[in-house]
Amino acid sequence: MINAISLDLTQANLLQTLNLIGGRWQAAQAAQEFEVLDPADGSVVARVPDSAACDAEAAVQAAHTAFPAWRDMPAKERARLLKRWHDLVIEHQDDLGRLLSREQGKPWTEARGEIAYAASYIEWFAEEATRANGDVIPSPVSSRQMLVIKEPAGIIAAITPWNFPAAMIARKIAPALAAGCTVVCKPAEDAPLSALALAGLALLAGIPAGVLNVVTASRERTPAVVDVWLDDARVRKISFTGSTPVGQHLARRSADTLKKLSLELGGNAPFIVFEDADIDAAVEGLMAAKFRNAGQTCVSPNRVYVHEDVHDAFAAQLARRVGALIVGPARLADSQIGPMINQRAVEKVESHLHDALARGARVLTGGRRLDTLGPRYMAPTVLVNADPSMACCVEETFGPLVAIQRFAHEAEVIALANDTPYGLAAYFYSQDVRRIWRVTRALEVGLVGINEGVLTSEAAPFGGVKASGYGREGSVHGLDDYMHLKYVCQGGLE
Repeated sequence: MINAISLDLTQANLLQTLNLIGGRWQAAQAAQEFEVLDPADGSVVARVPDSAACDAEAAVQAAHTAFPAWRDMPAKERARLLKRWHDLVIEHQDDLGRLLSREQGKPWTEARGEIAYAASYIEWFAEEATRANGDVIPSPVSSRQMLVIKEPAGIIAAITPWNFPAAMIARKIAPALAAGCTVVCKPAEDAPLSALALAGLALLAGIPAGVLNVVTASRERTPAVVDVWLDDARVRKISFTGSTPVGQHLARRSADTLKKLSLELGGNAPFIVFEDADIDAAVEGLMAAKFRNAGQTCVSPNRVYVHEDVHDAFAAQLARRVGALIVGPARLADSQIGPMINQRAVEKVESHLHDALARGARVLTGGRRLDTLGPRYMAPTVLVNADPSMACCVEETFGPLVAIQRFAHEAEVIALANDTPYGLAAYFYSQDVRRIWRVTRALEVGLVGINEGVLTSEAAPFGGVKASGYGREGSVHGLDDYMHLKYVCQGGLE
């Protein structure tokens, strides 16, 4: 008997299919739309506005109008509204998870977990809103008082990805609102419905009209929408999560108006298993880090290095665990791995697989498309005999494929781990305390997981180095990224 669950919403009004501009739900001015498809079967979930430059301009004007009052609102009052938003998200967690599963494809239990994760950012920054403390500087002369105060940066443009459509919205918008900024947002074209639902709950929580504005657009029209925000000097910061080439474009285009930027870009995370590692823990850590969201995660391990002394035992145990994963649509309660987001994602994983096999890799489990489930399902795959020449070891696969490489020496694997333009996350397993600190210092990344496969937390700073971008989201540092410093010097005190 198939254990199925319903993905129908109990609160139908969470499915919003219009832009939110100035506190009003409205169609694109040109009345054009595009379809949001369920990756599980290609069915149409909804049609949303295919916005143009004029809609992006309207969103900026609404944010500009709302900014003075929101900026001047006491931080405690902003915190109260954000806490109310958090409560509404938790109250509607099940429905928001169902909606996320429909548009993004991940299993419902995982989607429901993402909603809780998104809510944690809203709660964290609600509390941080009242802690944007400045400094008193000891004056070099007795006739002066010297202060540093923190002020909101202004209008923020948030551009979010499809892989965590609720969490990424919350991680960008919550600190912006807590800091006193207003927001214009363009969610990913593959998964905009979670963003619209969260924006609707923010409006219900009492966030004033114009403080949060959401504009949807197809892949083809996105450049026209974002270009408006890049060119408008009133937009003082861009926060973007996505590919490195797009991040580089945004950085170049932001130069004319000297916007602040937070760029969370591509990754190529190493996962290192040393000979003294707890193998059981390392396997479980890789399972948690790699196969969440079918491997479609920016911090997903992409290059797995296992010491030659434990390689065979680790690979065999991992293959058993991966081979037991249940692949299927979110409507099946037992599903652990859902479909890839679109056909381009499937083709990339397949191209990496075929390249690796042509270069001498061997399949331990998986290694095929699961056509009986649908065109977007890939069997979770483990390869051995991988080497640095393979595409899966050079490019970010963004799918459920693990390619294992052997290594013999610590210095060798550190050099391999750092031999990439990217520097977002890295993981390693070892019981040697001295090695732990040597390796941690040597890895050129923004996040390190030591004997741990799950890194992210609202209380911790998230971001990378090198071609993985700059800026930090989450933690107290995440709030600072939405503020600027004002130095105040008062003289004539004597």
